[in-house]
Amino acid sequence: MINSRKGNVPLFAAALILFIVSCQSVQQASNDQQNFVQYVNPYIGTEGHGHVFLGANVPFGAVQLGPSNIMQTWDRFNGWDWCSGYNYISKEILGFTHTHLSGTGIGDLNDILVCPANGVLQTNPMPFNKTDSGYGSFYTHDKEVAKPGYYKVYLDKYKVQAELTTSERVGFHQYKYEKSDSAHLLVDLAFGMGWDAPAATYIKKVNDTLFTGYRFSTGWAVDQRVYFALVLSKPVTSIKLFNETGMQKGDTAKGKKVKAALYVDVSKDSVVKVKVGLSPVSAENALANISAEIPHWDFNKTVTEATGKWNTALGKIAIDADADTRTVFYTSLYHTMMFPSLFNDHNGDYLGTDKKVYTAPGFNNYTIFSLWDTYRGIHPLMTIIEPSRVNDFIKSFLAIYKQQGKLPVWPLQGNETNCMIGYPAVPIIADAYLKGFRDYDTALAYEAVKQSAMRDTDGVQFIQHIKYIPADSIPESVAKAMEYAISDWCIAQMAKAMNKKDDYDYFSKRAKAYANYFDASTKHMRGRMSNGGWRTPFNPFNAVHRENDYCEGNGWQYTWLVPQDVEGLISLMGGDKPFLQKLDSLFTVPSALDAKTSPDISGMIGQYAQGNEPNHHIPYLYAYAGEQWKTASLVRKVADTFFTNKPNGLCGNEDAGEMSAWYVFSAMGFYPVNPANGAFVFGSPLIKKATINLPGNKQFTITANNQSKQNKYIQKVELNGQPYTRSYIRYEDIMKGGELVLYMGEKPSAVFGVKPEDRPKSSK
Repeated sequence: MINSRKGNVPLFAAALILFIVSCQSVQQASNDQQNFVQYVNPYIGTEGHGHVFLGANVPFGAVQLGPSNIMQTWDRFNGWDWCSGYNYISKEILGFTHTHLSGTGIGDLNDILVCPANGVLQTNPMPFNKTDSGYGSFYTHDKEVAKPGYYKVYLDKYKVQAELTTSERVGFHQYKYEKSDSAHLLVDLAFGMGWDAPAATYIKKVNDTLFTGYRFSTGWAVDQRVYFALVLSKPVTSIKLFNETGMQKGDTAKGKKVKAALYVDVSKDSVVKVKVGLSPVSAENALANISAEIPHWDFNKTVTEATGKWNTALGKIAIDADADTRTVFYTSLYHTMMFPSLFNDHNGDYLGTDKKVYTAPGFNNYTIFSLWDTYRGIHPLMTIIEPSRVNDFIKSFLAIYKQQGKLPVWPLQGNETNCMIGYPAVPIIADAYLKGFRDYDTALAYEAVKQSAMRDTDGVQFIQHIKYIPADSIPESVAKAMEYAISDWCIAQMAKAMNKKDDYDYFSKRAKAYANYFDASTKHMRGRMSNGGWRTPFNPFNAVHRENDYCEGNGWQYTWLVPQDVEGLISLMGGDKPFLQKLDSLFTVPSALDAKTSPDISGMIGQYAQGNEPNHHIPYLYAYAGEQWKTASLVRKVADTFFTNKPNGLCGNEDAGEMSAWYVFSAMGFYPVNPANGAFVFGSPLIKKATINLPGNKQFTITANNQSKQNKYIQKVELNGQPYTRSYIRYEDIMKGGELVLYMGEKPSAVFGVKPEDRPKSSK
């Protein structure tokens, strides 16, 4: 018995070791699975027209701390590619600024520049390719690291290693100096990449480690106000203050172009840490933000916290896919969570568009809504993966409505830019209301959306009489009318849900006003003149920027901007067959455009432009006419061609995350053609499996069986183990949790999504 037990000891030990190793492997796999940050490539979209931000931030944070390059040219079509402040082709960094835009077609921000320098003090930024003629340094990508929540780069000129991280409202810098000669931090409050101009700047030395001030500027945001508090980890040995008139005496400087050189001793301790808190309200609040969010000097701790926030956010969707698809997917998801950004202090204070300070509002105030873009995809996505923020988005809209007398169009840092067309906050509010988000003043919300549609401006005065907007009355008449029709449909659905029958009937008629622009002889939407005739001559390829009847598009592209009534468009075309023939031709006609075309029109397949958001729903229209398989084929082609794991891996402006939202949805296998009817039309999944983590510990899993590059066509679908014949899925089915299984094949199915009852519907 004893010998027998002894004989089993090695076997037992081996089993125990195997068990431990197995557990460690499972634990390691689990840890790897949770490290979603490792799959993000922040450089995607930093080259070309992507215009994305590169640097350190946290999801939806007020601070975007990153490098600002030199624009290599200043004209719209070249300097334009520096809208975020950074472009991958640049070789110089001027310094690190605390606010950036991402993917926009206009530049601004880049506020509160800090440049860690040494040697002779230089207070003006270096010109292009002349590092000795001003502050700034050459750098190389092999000495640069970018991850969500963290950025590092080596500045060759100064021999300084710079590291950056953030909390929501605080930027945390860590600089290691290899040269101690006259080491200093240059703070340039005049800097703004040339997109805006400083209007008033101020800095004050409070003590040897604390400086406060503000930067007021005018640009795209015509009256932007940023207050700051800057705290150093070691005392300054001396300071030099400047404004546009020269060096200033004392401990304060005020003017349009204030700059400060803060000298530090790095002879014994080469590391200087800096925390910069921002506030839209006051320097005192900026300092309080530091105390609340980063009260310590542990840089690595803040990096860990920022990484954790990104892992939590990115972990809302866990996918199984090949390496490149996984990287593009998580980078896209990362891009969708940069904006909207917080625009309040840790205590809740914020600056309204009326320039009044609001205290204790009871919600988180947000800004940077690229609404003309983001109502299409970002906001439907947020209702799934960030539902806790949706009510605050709507409350932010309603606060703006009360402050400026209308809903926001493109709000930026407490300013209305009025950029782009339509009343694009309306679909977002209606979608939220119809999906059950009601933690706001719903009566005020309806008042606001209706008021948007009853104003006597920008052609809306014609639409109120259910007529067309004369092309000789205002520019971009067709584009504006098409956008109004989408929003009017949304108002109608909201009115119906609120039992406002008269409004429902009225706005339902207005939602069909798009038909006034349909020319049956050309099968295009085109401009009509005051006398009732068509604008002539007509060239559907003409896309002269803002000088015709369209906005960032042409007659080919705007013909399909009817996501609220695809069935009506099919009827105008003459039925399914002519509709499909015309839709086919969109993707096969020549891609050549007018020489003056908008640079936003890019990513071309025929006349389809993936690089601009009003096109994004078009590949999914095939499903409405019973040919879902064509949607599948096109979605794969678009994804494979225009979304890559490279710095130029976006074919157009990111537009505050909207370009990436298309990919996030499409990779999972569906897209919200109608932005407010709660339906998602099937395309072709790029992933093998996706698990969406929902509130209440629920999950919705999408499994694509037999998915591959060849097997791109849906053969059949099961929802929660039951056959599912529709070529779309509804929001409520996703949010209940469950499992959607898509069976993929190499050839189109002859039956899936073909029957009229299985096709997507514009209305429930």
